Amino acid sequence: MVELKKIKQNKTTEELLEFGIINLDKPSGPTSFKISDSVKKILRLRKTSHFGTLDPKVTGVLPVALNRACKLTGHFIGHDKEYVGIMRFHEKIEKEVVEEVIRNRFIGEIIQKPPVKSRVKREERPRTVYKFEIIEVSEGGKDFVFLAEVQGGTYIRKLIDDLGRELGVGAHMLELKRIRAGIFKEESSVKMYQFEEAVQEYEKGEDKKLRDLITPGEVIYKIYEPLRIKKDNLERIFTGKPLHKEDIEEGKVKEGEIVSAFCEDRFVGIYKITKEEFAFARPLFVMQPLKR
Repeated sequence: MVELKKIKQNKTTEELLEFGIINLDKPSGPTSFKISDSVKKILRLRKTSHFGTLDPKVTGVLPVALNRACKLTGHFIGHDKEYVGIMRFHEKIEKEVVEEVIRNRFIGEIIQKPPVKSRVKREERPRTVYKFEIIEVSEGGKDFVFLAEVQGGTYIRKLIDDLGRELGVGAHMLELKRIRAGIFKEESSVKMYQFEEAVQEYEKGEDKKLRDLITPGEVIYKIYEPLRIKKDNLERIFTGKPLHKEDIEEGKVKEGEIVSAFCEDRFVGIYKITKEEFAFARPLFVMQPLKR
């Protein structure tokens, strides 16, 4: 069993900054890239990377990877997201009518084309909407507070526009806040001013607040089942060689699965189980020791 708390306790603050994640509560205004870049400059890091773009006006959960944790970005970014927001219909409409159309057309797999301003190719693609609930309706009957849980890569603004078109009245999004991105939740996010205060204290020699804000990169085990490997061939494994059956100490896996490999509490890398004749698992990312 991986003990994240123990791993964090045994690391220096500098080690956490080398392979850690800060779950920020993005304010309205700056781009996700700008927030990520600010973290890099404030902490004087080599690089940072955010897990999933939010539009400038959208607020909420924006995990930012630090230094070597940036290698994990692709493994976090596509996971389910959860949002709360306000949509405005262009005509007064009954809640029951909206809910019926949502149930019939906007729950489960939908087909969505990215909006014109998106950076991805504009072609239709399937996306899954797990939950789309109306929480509250304004007295005027036009503004609806909603909660949506969707597959990563789903455009909420487009979802609202499509709903308005389906209802024949038109709709647009007034406000949106992401309250979950994969395993990262609103409750554990921090405001930019809290982050900046923690860094100021760190620069004065007090690191407690900054340490509290950083999640070790080893949290990847919550996404990919941990696989225990033996110490015997670590040097060979760190060169990128595949894992063999004799390298495995503990872990139940299936062919084709992706796992996070650990040697005791040390994160080794991310592997895909192949069960080939001469290889049990092949590396997708190996956490090679830093050269001093």
